[in-house]
Amino acid sequence: MPDDRLVDLSIREFSERLASSEPAPGGGSASAAAGAMAAGLAAMVARLTIGREKYAAHQDEMEKVLAQAERLRGQMLALVDADTVAYQNVMAAYRLPKGDAEQQAARKSAVQEALLHAADIPLAAAEAAVQILNLAALASQHGNKNAASDAAVSALLAHAALHGAARNVRINLEMIDNKEFGAAAELRLSGLIENGEAALRRVLGA
Repeated sequence: MPDDRLVDLSIREFSERLASSEPAPGGGSASAAAGAMAAGLAAMVARLTIGREKYAAHQDEMEKVLAQAERLRGQMLALVDADTVAYQNVMAAYRLPKGDAEQQAARKSAVQEALLHAADIPLAAAEAAVQILNLAALASQHGNKNAASDAAVSALLAHAALHGAARNVRINLEMIDNKEFGAAAELRLSGLIENGEAALRRVLGA
């Protein structure tokens, strides 16, 4: 990847990077980008609600939604680039020399360390996506009704981010030797997906 950050590219440029023959950026970065857009929409609904007399009863709640959505938007933007860097680090580890036993051991250790980090990044994205889904649920239930479709799109994008991130976690887990880490990550993912699905149902039913 060139030195410029993915998040500093235009939408057209980012989509062209995704469409290229290079394996990164890929699904992990795209999932995080979807999460960032989801958080942005949740923040927008909150802003369209705050200060409106009709929604005075939910002002404090929407201010909290706004603050959390902006925090999560920043986190997801950071993960766009972090996911691609993590992938590149895995590939760099696989390219280490393996001529003798010492080199093979060093290479294996480097690969496993890189894979653990590569799983941690989308796991963080999955956790953030669930938080955004829950914010979208609050926005859809108590936010400005004129922006109800925006809250729904926020939830749908966050749902895509969640499942995209989960797939990226799992593909790394298949290659990680640390089974304790894998079991804990899988348990965490299952809980996140259950939480996310419940939040999406609340939004679509609002």
